Amino acid sequence: MLKKTLRNPQAAAGLAIIALFLLTAVFAPALAPNSTDAIDVMSKYLSAGARFPLGTDQLGRCVLSRLIYGARSSAMIVLPSLAVIGFCGVVCGASAAYIGGAAERAFIVVCDVFMAFPPLVIAISLVGALGQGMLNIIAAVFFSAWVWFAKVVRTWAAIEKGKDYVTASKIAGCTRAGVIFRHIIPNILPQCVVYLSTGVASAILMVSGFSFLGLGFEAGAAEWGAMLNDAQANFHTHPELLVYPGLCVLIAAAGFNLFGEALRDVVTPEGAGQ
Repeated sequence: MLKKTLRNPQAAAGLAIIALFLLTAVFAPALAPNSTDAIDVMSKYLSAGARFPLGTDQLGRCVLSRLIYGARSSAMIVLPSLAVIGFCGVVCGASAAYIGGAAERAFIVVCDVFMAFPPLVIAISLVGALGQGMLNIIAAVFFSAWVWFAKVVRTWAAIEKGKDYVTASKIAGCTRAGVIFRHIIPNILPQCVVYLSTGVASAILMVSGFSFLGLGFEAGAAEWGAMLNDAQANFHTHPELLVYPGLCVLIAAAGFNLFGEALRDVVTPEGAGQ
């Protein structure tokens, strides 16, 4: 499957963008040409040059350095959030589908309660109530999105539950936990990876949206959404301060979407082109 995915031009393009995003996040201290917080009002709104490759903002801070650290800020929020969503969604969804009965009904009720509200409303409410901070943003992303993934996993697990290999496993004496974790989850894992890879793009947009609305990182933080928020007042005079972080959000989200869509076509070829 890996070779087939890598031969797909769309997947290759997505992987290249994802690799650039992750490498930038990991090596941000080495890549940033200047400090992200060094304020020099005498150097504000400088044009691109040798010292400041993309110029400076309204406080004289290096725009390129802040964009590079913005990748790290997004990665530190989005990747842990998706990891927790993936773990909880897979375990809860697969367990509810296989156990059935009261456990499955309770799971469906919990999902329906969360899904009655738009994810963005839940996330904004939680961030507003809990306050700013990385852990609070991760919690907001998790609670706004986990049930959507878990309910999809339940559907996939319910399909697997009726297959012959599950029946054979039970006849062979495999425990309930063994069937779930050794058989059902490994067989639905490729679909889960596809779902989560496309979900990264939505999470990046959500996190940037928090900061843009003033609910995410603190004002002045080196994060793409916060940079968009700071640049609003200078849209007419210095539109590039909005364009740069906006392009970063767009390109990062597009990379994960491209890879996720290509991976979906490989995992479920019958759905390609739909």
